[in-house]
Amino acid sequence: MTTVRTRSRPAARGHAAPPRTPTRRRRAVRRNLTAYGFLCGALICFAFFSWYPIVREVLLSFQQTNFVGDATWVGLDNFRTVVEDPVFVDAWVNTAIFTVLALVIGYVVPFAIAIVLNELKHARGYLRFVVYLPVMLPPAVAVLLFKWFYDPGPGLFNQILGFFQLPGLSWLDSTDTALVSLVLVSTWMNLGSGTLIYLAALQTIPGELYEAAELDGAGLFRRIRHITIPQTKLILLVMLLLQVIATMQVFIEPFLLTGGGPEDATVTVAYLMYQYAFNFTNFGGGGALGFMLMLVLMVFSVIYLRVSREEAR
Repeated sequence: MTTVRTRSRPAARGHAAPPRTPTRRRRAVRRNLTAYGFLCGALICFAFFSWYPIVREVLLSFQQTNFVGDATWVGLDNFRTVVEDPVFVDAWVNTAIFTVLALVIGYVVPFAIAIVLNELKHARGYLRFVVYLPVMLPPAVAVLLFKWFYDPGPGLFNQILGFFQLPGLSWLDSTDTALVSLVLVSTWMNLGSGTLIYLAALQTIPGELYEAAELDGAGLFRRIRHITIPQTKLILLVMLLLQVIATMQVFIEPFLLTGGGPEDATVTVAYLMYQYAFNFTNFGGGGALGFMLMLVLMVFSVIYLRVSREEAR
């Protein structure tokens, strides 16, 4: 008796795949649980350190409390208190001036340095390290270093002025130079990050554009105007908005260098918020100032999100 061997037909295309075995199903569940576990950990940390403080600050701006007894709901009284403070207007004006000066100095200088580094042929890596070095220093160390630079006696800056037979300046003790001095500190501290971001954007520009411009006889400034700026306008706008958001929250410079002086010339909104919360023990007033600042920054954040969305398209 002969045995007839039959070949099984291949499964027709379009048919459903065979059901998963219990082993494959358990493996998929384990893999998904691991992924969701890492995601939940990140969400918990983000909620605890970001979302909860935001919600707590909003609630605190409508309450009166010293964190010992029960909080009392006071409505808009905290906002009236801070608005009627004579320093309130000065704080917002100083913050606006600081932001504008930081844009004039701290926005243009990193872009110019990035262009110079991009044009160099040698020692580019070493110079990038030198430019980025201030970012590696802790902010408090950098600020205290500049406090010695600004010292009216043995300070480095006045020694340089004396070398050129120029009179020394009261950098932090004069209302004319105190705020500008803080801007210089902030610019030096954040110079490296902005420069490297601009340099990365410049290196994405096709070299053929510059070669064609050089063949047409375009100089450096014409190449910057007609090639560099148009090719990097989106990152320039994003960096502009990010710098506005960052500089409006300036705190460590006036806190460590001037203490808001002289004559409230360097009091910013963030520093005044600190004073209400920890010097005046008025946490509700500090929360109200923080809520106002958050609303202002939300406007710039919405603009930033729109720009980012256009960049992704």
